[in-house]
Amino acid sequence: MTARRPCLPAPGPLEGYAASFDDLFGALAQRRGFREYLTGLLAPQDRNKTLTCLAGAEPIAGAQHPAVQRLQYFLSESTWDYDRINARRLELLLADPATAPHPGGVLAIDDSGDRKDGHATAHVGSQWLGRYGKTDRGIVTVTTLWADENLYYPLHAVPYTPASYFPKGKNDPGFRTTLRIGAALAHDAHTAGVAFRAVVADAAYGNQDAFRGDLSIAGLPFVMALTPRRGT
Repeated sequence: MTARRPCLPAPGPLEGYAASFDDLFGALAQRRGFREYLTGLLAPQDRNKTLTCLAGAEPIAGAQHPAVQRLQYFLSESTWDYDRINARRLELLLADPATAPHPGGVLAIDDSGDRKDGHATAHVGSQWLGRYGKTDRGIVTVTTLWADENLYYPLHAVPYTPASYFPKGKNDPGFRTTLRIGAALAHDAHTAGVAFRAVVADAAYGNQDAFRGDLSIAGLPFVMALTPRRGT
């Protein structure tokens, strides 16, 4: 078996963390891309963390810079497994006493939308984007987050796929609403060993009887916001 070629280390103590994922990447370019991505995310920046920013290039004009193109390929084309990477990240969080979730924390569920034009990107559709307060073309992602009074970090994230992507629309067996995705993610967190006192969510989720029912069936306690018309 050919020995793995060494990868240029990430800065300082970040290398020890990055090396924990090396066995999940099959190529040197992937291990290098992972380190560059982590470094870009954690480095202090004065602008939004676009690809050019993460790669340390000039905005717009630097879009064709080799470092930007390399990072673009790593994130969108390279064949590494997101689920395995995220599972390893959670293993490390749960194993560290400084970050391990405890029964006094909460599991927050929410979704967020980002504008996205065109038709080439998966999951794009005309849908409600909460952060903009209107319906527009974009991508909506449902996320879970663990938090207590001192610490918080994301757990899982799943994009919502609009009904237009399915042959039978909302009646298609593969279609899932954001509510169904959220309930499934809460169950996934529990299965992964994440301890929490309750699932929490805003009224967009709390108003839905079926969503609260899914949590009840799974045996997960919850605290939900309700609009006044829902009563208590």
